Order: sequence, then structure tokens, then C-alpha cells
Amino acid sequence: MSLRRPSALLFDWDNTLIDSWGAIHHALAVTFRAMGREPWSYEETVQRVRASARDSFPILFGARAEEAMEVFYRTFESDHLEKLSARAGAEEMLRALAADGDLYLGVVSNKKGDLLRREVTHLGWESLFSRLVGANDAARDKPAVEAVEMGLEGSGLQPGPAVWFVGDTDIDMQCAVNSGCIPVLVRPHPPEELEFGDAEPQVHFPDCTGLLEAVRSM
Repeated sequence: MSLRRPSALLFDWDNTLIDSWGAIHHALAVTFRAMGREPWSYEETVQRVRASARDSFPILFGARAEEAMEVFYRTFESDHLEKLSARAGAEEMLRALAADGDLYLGVVSNKKGDLLRREVTHLGWESLFSRLVGANDAARDKPAVEAVEMGLEGSGLQPGPAVWFVGDTDIDMQCAVNSGCIPVLVRPHPPEELEFGDAEPQVHFPDCTGLLEAVRSM
């Protein structure tokens, strides 16, 4: 598919730019046990964690959602920075795109906003992004358009085809479609037939390096 060079790239965070599944899985397992539930396996965590805690915990834990969130965040915050690591090629891609000077870069994540910003600072990436939007920052979390609108605040840009929304899961592609942005899938394996329903990615890259090369070739 022929695509034009974007004016902005909004990135998902977890498993797109960084890998923090270990910390997420551990905190979720502790939470399930505290709620008297059998924890998910690591593979189930990777497959099922999509929505923000604000949206998903009431479904998972019902009337005990607030209690579960307290357990989850207390556990997660105890060691998430120590377990944090960048995805292969992510930092090089971001620094190269930022150096180009004509691209607006932001993050729209379903990780709680204060934790997202703490992780970005820990990695020394805060100068690479214009906006960092996490769960609870906007009126509604990803895949709602409000999260994308907040991610573009101050840029002079509106959600639309000049904006690439880059992520690794179905909720990222749905967020792109909901906001009229270009859905860009970054993960090792290509999309499977009918995997994304009405939110098919318009382009797939196996890694951050592939995305960088594509943008710089435009």
C-alpha cells in the first residue's frame, strides 16, 4: 500500500516501544490471588491485557475493582523500573525520527499516566516526545478518540490520515480506526486473516527498524 510520509506518529508504549510484561504479569498475578482468583499464565496476560485498569478491572473484579487496583498498582510500582527494557531498535528509531525535526512524536498508552511518564524519564526519553498520554489522563482511555486528541494537543494537528497510530495489538488498531488515523502494526509476525476485524492495520513492520526505514524513505 502506498502511504504518504506522516506528520505525526503516536505510539503505544508496552510491547511496542518497551517490554514490561514481566512486571505487569507479576502484579496481575498478585492481584488475582488477593482477590481469591486463579492467576493467568504469562501467555494469557500477554494475550488478554489490552484496556486500561479503569476500563478492565470493573469487568474482571466487579465491586472489588478499586481494591484490586490498589493491590495491582502497589505491586507494580515496587519493581517496574528495574524490570523495564526497551524493545530492540526502539531508542535508535525514536532518536532518528526526533532528529529529523519535521515529525511530531507522542505516546498514547493504557498504562496509568504517572507510571508512563516515570518510565519514559527512567529511560531518558522525555525529550523525544511532545506528549505522553496514559490511562486516566483523557476523559476516556484508548481506544477512545479522546486519548488521541489529547496526544495531539499543541501540535496543530487533528486526528486523521496525516497521523500514524503505531502499536502491536487490536486495541491500538481500533484506536487508529476510531480516530481516523493510519493503523500501523509493529510486531514480528504479520496480521492473520480476519484477526483485526474492521480495524485491519494498513501497514505492518516486523520491528522498529523497519518502521524507521519506511518513514525515512518517504
